[in-house]
Amino acid sequence: MKILLTGGAGFIGSAVVRHIINHTNDSVINVDKLTYAGNLNSIKSVANDPRYAFEQVDICDKTALEQVFAKYQPDAVMHLAAESHVDRSIDGPAAFIETNIIGTYTLLEVARHYYNGLSGEKKAGFRFHHISTDEVFGDLHGTDDLFTETTPYAPSSPYSASKASSDHLVRAWHRTYGLPVVLTNCSNNYGPFHFPEKLIPLVILNAIHGKPLPIYGKGDQIRDWLFVEDHARALHLVLSKGEIGESYNIGGHNEKTNLSVVETICDILDSLKGSEKLAKFAPHFSQINSFRELITFVQDRPGHDKHYAIDAAKMQQKLGWKPVETFETGLRKTVEWYLDNQEWWQAIQDGSYNQRLGLGE
Repeated sequence: MKILLTGGAGFIGSAVVRHIINHTNDSVINVDKLTYAGNLNSIKSVANDPRYAFEQVDICDKTALEQVFAKYQPDAVMHLAAESHVDRSIDGPAAFIETNIIGTYTLLEVARHYYNGLSGEKKAGFRFHHISTDEVFGDLHGTDDLFTETTPYAPSSPYSASKASSDHLVRAWHRTYGLPVVLTNCSNNYGPFHFPEKLIPLVILNAIHGKPLPIYGKGDQIRDWLFVEDHARALHLVLSKGEIGESYNIGGHNEKTNLSVVETICDILDSLKGSEKLAKFAPHFSQINSFRELITFVQDRPGHDKHYAIDAAKMQQKLGWKPVETFETGLRKTVEWYLDNQEWWQAIQDGSYNQRLGLGE
């Protein structure tokens, strides 16, 4: 199967690319605009594989997308390209409207016309898989509540509103035009190659440099955490075996407060004190006894949802998927990955990865 995957240089997209190349016989055409969060170093390990191809294309560029479809003749689309950082959406929502709504519309239209031109087995097997987020559902109020596939949409931020809009477009293109779609909504992802502005990598990198570990409000916001490699495996499974027109929630079964996440990272780092992995950073935190001493509470952001939690029963019952990593095993792997891969995140922090791609200021 030839899969056209948008956003394959991003965090989740790159994990899906690596999974497909390393664990399946499928091929990938990675379509990515290479914005600030797109990093080709995240797929360096598979970039020379003959089943991998890269096209630097903006999904809002209809003509360029049409050329990619015509050139590669894909069997399926996995749409992951999106602006995804809530704080950035509050400061500048325009990019989120452009990429997440206009970009999804443009991709849907190109895919629809391409699909209509197919015939036989090629047409029967075509799929458009739209990857979304649990944030479209808004806030859970009861402590035992869970988001299901039928939970009404109630987005709170410009980011989640733009993703909700894209979900509605995908369903409309299925209902109105017969485009064969599947949808997934996932909980918070974490793992290797996560852009450093996100909570978990930010806390890891701040801690090893002896900097404050900022937590919004009281840190009592609850999220379900999903290891990104578990998510990549689930996404390929939905593309391959999901039922057309259906949506699937993907979660990690790991509900944690933001404060407990940060404290767990601190405890893992404390357990690694004196180890070779942490030794090179020791001068930055030599004055503290525990990394928990660096925790700092800051003013909460506007419209901050308190509680997300995913019911992923449908994924297990219909497709036989469940996460392999517990939060503890996944988080330890993540912390150790950042300690072992300074070159990757250092290039992001100093801007050199953008400069190599011609994206510097």
